Amino acid sequence: MAAEVLRCLRPAPGETAVDCTLGGGGHARAILERLQPGGRLIGFDVDAVELSRTVAAFRAAGVGPDALVARHGSFADLPNLLHAEGVSAADVILVDLGVSAMQVENPARGFSYKEPGPLDMRLDPTEGETAAALIARLDEAALAAVLTANADEPHAGLIAHLLKQHTPATTHALERLVRMELHRAVPTLSKPAVKMSVRRVFQALRIAVNREFEALDALLGALPVCLAPGGRVAVLTFHSGEDRRVKKAFQAGARQGVYADYARNVVRSGKDETFTDRRAAAAKLRWAVRARPSDKMEPL
Repeated sequence: MAAEVLRCLRPAPGETAVDCTLGGGGHARAILERLQPGGRLIGFDVDAVELSRTVAAFRAAGVGPDALVARHGSFADLPNLLHAEGVSAADVILVDLGVSAMQVENPARGFSYKEPGPLDMRLDPTEGETAAALIARLDEAALAAVLTANADEPHAGLIAHLLKQHTPATTHALERLVRMELHRAVPTLSKPAVKMSVRRVFQALRIAVNREFEALDALLGALPVCLAPGGRVAVLTFHSGEDRRVKKAFQAGARQGVYADYARNVVRSGKDETFTDRRAAAAKLRWAVRARPSDKMEPL
């Protein structure tokens, strides 16, 4: 959704932009082109492993530290991260939530069951507990609550019971356990329904491991002080729980006069991209514009 992101953020020469989830740098490259001459982009990512590779690619392409500054850190701490870079507020802020293709395609990270790997799922592989450790630590009721709250899994109680009985340690073991035992326990379930439950389990555990909703709530609360007057923010979400939080935060900000304008409806990817990229098809983009002192809000 590079074109949609640029249309919502409108980066201009000389501005300061922040990419809170630098990832592979795809959005950052597109934004950087619009910031020149004189602008700079500050990129943060909680994944130090992928961050170093992305920075190396930018440097190899001739992008120097005057144009791109990249730091390891979570967007939950955005005000302090910006302060450390000598930035009081940014003109443009982008947040692309979810897991990058680089992370999903690396079996050692444990995000996908397409290839066998450890049941890890940490966005920052240098700290925190793995998904396997989370399953071992939580009791059955707490695991069921995680599956319900993070993925609306209809068979949360049954799956939580299975997880505590078998404590899978690999991605293949988790996938096989949920798939086979759900078929056995609920024989009327179709194969697509069981596959969807498997996906929801992986999603719910990943969100819990990385405290993704807590991090997003912290970011949304901090955005007003991190955006310069007239600054634009765009957030790409891939989960209804994420989108709901962004929508409510922007609505509340508009009522309070913090935002002069915001997306009443989600922005979707174009037809061609939606057809060719399943991840783009699931994406929802919302934006908001920080109010200036002179802005007069109209009743919503």
